[in-house]
Amino acid sequence: MAMKTLPLQKLIFFLYARKSSESEDRQVQSIDDQITRLKELAAAVGIEIKEIFIEAKSAKRPYNRPVFSDMLKRVEHGEANGILVWELNRLSRNPVDSGTVHWMLQEGTIQCIQTIDKKYLPGDNVLLFHIESGMANQYIIDLRKNCMRGMEGKADRGWKPAMAPLGYINDCSDRTNRTIEPDQERFPIIRQIWDMMLTGNYTPQQIRKIANEQWGFRTPKHKKKGGKELSISLTYKLFGNIFYTGLFEWRGKLYQGNHAPMISLAEYDRVQMLLGRKGSPRQQHHSFAYTGLISCHSCGLMYTATEKMKLVKSTGVYKPYTYYHCGHKNKVVICTNPPVTVTALELQIENELERYTIAPEFLDWTLEYLDGEKGKEVSNAQTNRAMQEKSLQESQKELENLTRMRYRELIDDALFIKERDTLRNSITKLTAQLNEQIKVDTWALTKKAFLFAAYAHNTFINGSNEVRREIVSHFGSNYSLNNRNLLFEASVWLIPIKRGYHGLYAEFKRVEPQKFLDTEEWNAFLRPIILQWCTLVEEVRTAIEKNNDTELHIPLLQPPDTSNSGP
Repeated sequence: MAMKTLPLQKLIFFLYARKSSESEDRQVQSIDDQITRLKELAAAVGIEIKEIFIEAKSAKRPYNRPVFSDMLKRVEHGEANGILVWELNRLSRNPVDSGTVHWMLQEGTIQCIQTIDKKYLPGDNVLLFHIESGMANQYIIDLRKNCMRGMEGKADRGWKPAMAPLGYINDCSDRTNRTIEPDQERFPIIRQIWDMMLTGNYTPQQIRKIANEQWGFRTPKHKKKGGKELSISLTYKLFGNIFYTGLFEWRGKLYQGNHAPMISLAEYDRVQMLLGRKGSPRQQHHSFAYTGLISCHSCGLMYTATEKMKLVKSTGVYKPYTYYHCGHKNKVVICTNPPVTVTALELQIENELERYTIAPEFLDWTLEYLDGEKGKEVSNAQTNRAMQEKSLQESQKELENLTRMRYRELIDDALFIKERDTLRNSITKLTAQLNEQIKVDTWALTKKAFLFAAYAHNTFINGSNEVRREIVSHFGSNYSLNNRNLLFEASVWLIPIKRGYHGLYAEFKRVEPQKFLDTEEWNAFLRPIILQWCTLVEEVRTAIEKNNDTELHIPLLQPPDTSNSGP
């Protein structure tokens, strides 16, 4: 039964006007304009407005608007049964508040929501209300994504997407390319503050007092804040801000900025040590691919990694460099094994992977051979199982017949016991064979091994740190560095490939120019190469089967994606 809705003229309305200070709402009608137009609408349709609620809060998050919450409580208490609002998104831009309003409307607590051009009633299609509420919420989600994308792009271009620190100002003269420039008034003073700290003769408290009382320093004046003395918390924040070196941190990542640096990185590091900030003065947010995989050949300890900023003299720009070095911390006995850059280390890994890389033709032969042989094995296994099941049934039947013969005294006890035990042993063996757990699919593992050999090199070059780590961890074991040279033991399933592939590939390249021959002659040239290669494939499968256990894992690599590449 449809819910009965009162005419607008018999309802009592609360008028709700909201304007957020957030950027997405700056183009919306002002609160005064909203109230004026809504009053005109109320007079035109005969709506009684009991009270006007005004709020300047964002509706992006629930429980963020006390006026809105108070209005809904008063509606629940029966003081009003209608809401007059500019648009539905003035009531909510989040699913929690939207759900509350919709439930009150559906239950009839709210008899009508009247906007400037539409009204919503309890008996309306709920889907339409959800769609319009969802559009308001989606607008906020899309806006957040677009804003974040814009800020990330700005950071990539070398400009910190945030308020400039003391000594700098945000230059908004060019709205399309907002930059950060030195504050001509405060830049020299902040540089003096750094210089005083670098002497080691002043504490931050003393520097702050001199700046405020002797120099008359005041923070920049903004619309609602600023124009105040330098606080002690702001002083410490200043000395911990890497922005002054020409770099900047944003969302956990370090960027090379385009703004003019005030101090050098060495000066910044010295101040951190003076302030008692031991260790690295910068927050580290790194993901090193090979830590925990490589040991030191000299002392046996694991290699660790460190990222450092170095000045490129030719460009005058600081650039990050990653070094892998021995984690030896014994100050008495110092490990002399030198560090190696990640570039040099990865070049060695690439070269090793290339030595195990097979050509596409060899991979095709492998997959064809494995599919064929696996099909034969499955067929043979099915035949053998059928024979075992038949033998089991026959043995069980013979045992039943033997038992009947004994009951009829057609055979004596000695013969019965002898034949019974023989049949029981046969039944036990056949049952065990049929119930034996299926072994690990060595055919699938062998296929993964050759896909790894075909694609690991290219995947490593183009992959992320996580992908590179997975490739290296399964490519070999017992990695160590000796005088910057990488030593390791290749996985057992790769050894036959290295031993036999290159000779066959050289033979294949020798006969490849003969492709002008007809198909039969060309196949005759290839047949001995393919046969030898299939023998090698079987060696790999045997190696996997012999060394197989429950922890054996070979990552499944795919061919490189060329769908987005040019012609």
